[in-house]
Amino acid sequence: APLWGKYVFQMNTTAVIDADYLTLIIAGLLVGFGARYGSGCTSGHGICGLSRLSPRSLLATLTFMGCGFLVVYLVRHWI
Repeated sequence: APLWGKYVFQMNTTAVIDADYLTLIIAGLLVGFGARYGSGCTSGHGICGLSRLSPRSLLATLTFMGCGFLVVYLVRHWI
């Protein structure tokens, strides 16, 4: 898909990460800790867990989606 967009629609497909290495390392460690602490990753709970009708995965998915919405709102309006 990125190549299609680049050559057919002349879209820019370059990803830019505006963060220093320390921030990226801390973010990676937090993601790893969260996946371990939450007994799986967000995709695992959201796709596999919900398809199995797991109440634990439903709660986990609602929690991380709600927190994600809250963080985006706070960053866009307050920070």
